[in-house]
Amino acid sequence: MGLKKVMLLTLLAKKGAGAEKIRVTIRNLAEELNTSPQSVLRLLEELEKEGLVEKDVVGRKTHVYLTEKGLKFLESICDSISDAIYSGLILGEVVSGIGEGAYYVRQYAPLIREYLGFEPYPGTLNLKVIFPRVVFDALCGVRPIILPGFVKDGRTFGDVKAYRVFIDGIEGAIVIPSRTIHPPKISEIVAPVNLREKLGLKDGSRIRVRVVRE
Repeated sequence: MGLKKVMLLTLLAKKGAGAEKIRVTIRNLAEELNTSPQSVLRLLEELEKEGLVEKDVVGRKTHVYLTEKGLKFLESICDSISDAIYSGLILGEVVSGIGEGAYYVRQYAPLIREYLGFEPYPGTLNLKVIFPRVVFDALCGVRPIILPGFVKDGRTFGDVKAYRVFIDGIEGAIVIPSRTIHPPKISEIVAPVNLREKLGLKDGSRIRVRVVRE
C-alpha cells in the first residue's frame, strides 16, 4: 500500500472515522495531506475497493468510516512501527555532561568489573537521544543488570541499572542511577575506553548504539 493511502487512512482515524461515520471535506483532506482534491478522491476510491473504508456521497456531502479491516490494518502498521522503535537501536548526539561522571564511575568501578566484566574508563559518554523518543523506548523489554547500592565513607550510593550495549563494535553499558538528574532524553554510557578519543567524537557528533537483547 502506498504511503499516501496510509496517511489518509490514519488521518481519517484521527478525525474519528474509526468510531463512527463522519462527514469530511475533500478539499480539507487534500490540504492536510498536501495533495490535490482529485488525488484524495482517487485514494478514497482505492481504499473503498480494498474494503478499508466505506463512504457515502450525497451531493457535495461525503461521509466516511473505517471498516473492521481498515482498523486492523492500522493496528498492524502500529505494531510494525513499534517493532522498529523498540528494536534496541539508539541514534544519539554527543553532548557534554556536568562533570560528575568520572567520580561516580570510580565509585562503582568494582561493581562494573564484577557485574559487567570490564574495567571502566573513568568517565561517561553522554548522548542526547534523537531516536527513539526517549532512552527507555530502546530499552523496553530488556532486563537490566542491577549494580547494587552501597555505603562508602558515610555516603549512600543507590542501585544502578545497567544495559549492555555496543557502540561501533565497542562493548559498553548504558547506566541509569536510581536517582538521576538527567531527563529521559539523555543517556550515560560507560565503556572500557574513552569513547570520545577512540571514535573521534565531539559535541554534536551522532552515533548509533545497539542494545544487547539477551
